[in-house]
Amino acid sequence: MIAVLKHGTTPQQTEHLIAWLRSMNLDVHVSEGQEVTVLGLIGDTSRVDMELLSSLEIVETVKRVSEPFKQANRKFHPNDTIVQAGNVKIGGGYFAVIAGPCSIETEEQILEVAKAVKESGADILRGGAFKPRTSPYAFQGLKDEGIRLLLEAKKATGLPIITEIMNIRALDLFADVDIIQVGARNMQNFDLLQELGKTKKPILLKRGLANTLQELLMSAEYIMSEGNENVILCERGIRSFETCTRNTLDLSAVPVLHELSHLPVIVDPSHATGKAKLVPPMAAAAAAAGADGIMVEVHNNPACALCDGAQSLTPPQFDELNRRLRKIREAMQ
Repeated sequence: MIAVLKHGTTPQQTEHLIAWLRSMNLDVHVSEGQEVTVLGLIGDTSRVDMELLSSLEIVETVKRVSEPFKQANRKFHPNDTIVQAGNVKIGGGYFAVIAGPCSIETEEQILEVAKAVKESGADILRGGAFKPRTSPYAFQGLKDEGIRLLLEAKKATGLPIITEIMNIRALDLFADVDIIQVGARNMQNFDLLQELGKTKKPILLKRGLANTLQELLMSAEYIMSEGNENVILCERGIRSFETCTRNTLDLSAVPVLHELSHLPVIVDPSHATGKAKLVPPMAAAAAAAGADGIMVEVHNNPACALCDGAQSLTPPQFDELNRRLRKIREAMQ
């Protein structure tokens, strides 16, 4: 249930109403816009007398929210959420380019890629330290050593960093990581999501390979219900019958998620397509569709990459892509 307060409602009036609503064992989410304040009521709202609430002098309208996700719902929070990582903003008109290797392999590799993507205009450096792989015999990442090397790259370039967490027991290793990524395979690891919700770090939540958009938003709700509102949604392709690409990139997810939710939405065309030649056109399409950013894989020697070399751009290819993205963004504005 949401209650929209009238323009001109004083802070004292708002606080008095919130106290009354909380007396009914409801959580109250407050969203202050330029014109109105929206109160989102979370809990058993059946005990709320809608007619009584609507009749209050300071209340403009009262509506029930039918969707199961509440805090991630745009009805609860009409204005776009802007998530900040370091000095980089994502959402609400701010577009972020995240780039780096699928896996951190050596200090030389991550430093070379980090410096190259920064020079080309990347905003955030990505790099996998813990790697969930289909085969137990594939390269699983350098783990804590990989995070150490990623932090060295952050120190050398000044770029904020993002890397994926697989197990909550490793959370202490992420103390200096700017954005924690939850991968597609962990999208419905609800215990992990709830623990991440107790942190204040930005969380990039990837859509699962076979999950609906509502399920993605419900997973975001798990994080937000614990107090962390710094959630970024990521469309990375879904599994379908098509075999010409690694996955099927659902670009319609961008406008749909923007309509349903106030959270930023970025697109990962690397995992979606699985082919480096398809990454630039799909990244451009994502920007044109209104995404708040893209995340692409860049490797200094894709042919020798220990993970996902086929979908990785070289630094010159990434430089060309970023030039193209700037033109698209300028044209859209």
